[in-house]
Amino acid sequence: MALDRIDWDKVAPERPSPDDVLVPSAGGNGLPAGVVCAAIDLGTNNCRLLIARTTARGFRIVDSYSRIVRLGEGLASEGIISTDATARAVKALSVCQRKITRLGARAVRAVATEACRRAANRDSFVRTVARETGLALDIISPEEEARLAVLGCQSLLDPRFPYGLVFDIGGGSTEVVFLARRDDGRVEILDFASLPAGVITLSEAHGLPTTDPARYRRTREHVRMLMAAVEERVGFADYAREGRVQLIGTSGTVTTLASTFLKLPRYDRRRVDGTWFAAPALTELARKVALMPQDRRARLPSIGPDRARYVVAGCAVLEALLAVWPADRLRVADRGLREGVLRTLIGLDDMVVWKKAP
Repeated sequence: MALDRIDWDKVAPERPSPDDVLVPSAGGNGLPAGVVCAAIDLGTNNCRLLIARTTARGFRIVDSYSRIVRLGEGLASEGIISTDATARAVKALSVCQRKITRLGARAVRAVATEACRRAANRDSFVRTVARETGLALDIISPEEEARLAVLGCQSLLDPRFPYGLVFDIGGGSTEVVFLARRDDGRVEILDFASLPAGVITLSEAHGLPTTDPARYRRTREHVRMLMAAVEERVGFADYAREGRVQLIGTSGTVTTLASTFLKLPRYDRRRVDGTWFAAPALTELARKVALMPQDRRARLPSIGPDRARYVVAGCAVLEALLAVWPADRLRVADRGLREGVLRTLIGLDDMVVWKKAP
């Protein structure tokens, strides 16, 4: 299963131009230039922080932070956020708060997603976070999560495509958002699905990681069936086959695979974010990475021991998604929810709208 069996020259990624990945203006900021803002995304697997300074065009990133906290570990079986997971989250959020204080952020929003939505002890967890860190966690709905994810990667949507599909493989769930471009330039959310197929939930339910191809296939088929049920409702598969749908992947699984594909000695956001990849090549790489022995996978520079366990489930989700909504190319986004939160803080959130109230 050597990675060098892939013919890299035939599937070379296409880099975006510099202008292609700038945050576009949307009619002016809600905040004056020079204001420091901060967005925290506390997910089922990761805690992520982004601090930015507003500009005339949007914002410029001044600091960031990411830590694997495994907030949802054991949630499927116990129904609560564990004491150990709480401690990991509080430790990471304390780092975020220190950075926010040091840089003098005036507008701050911290959002929590699937793990907190599902946990029976979410209220006590939120109180613990507030007491220990001073941060007020906002547990957002799946609908809000979908909109913020699209807002965050909006500037990567290519106007040549009439439709878009943005997906985020999280720790507790996978979000899939179906889009259409409107005549006025705005992006319209046609539909979305929040599937119980995150990397932690799948790993615990299906005994991943594994070097057993049959078990991996069963996991992939389970996710494919979930997505096929969504496809029956939305009818996007034919558009995808016709090349009318742009796929954007915003998850850690996708960025990790992209970095591995590029053979980077260490992860480099500038090389990954906004790059187009041949979808079949990423699918092949996902399968190879998923079925590697754990120790070998952990030695890959862009994966490492922290991601080596849960990336296997993410690979199964990616394969399933590309089977249901096939595309020739996939654009990778190292951006998403945090950037979407920042855009709402500074008043650049009117370019993504719902077709109808969800």
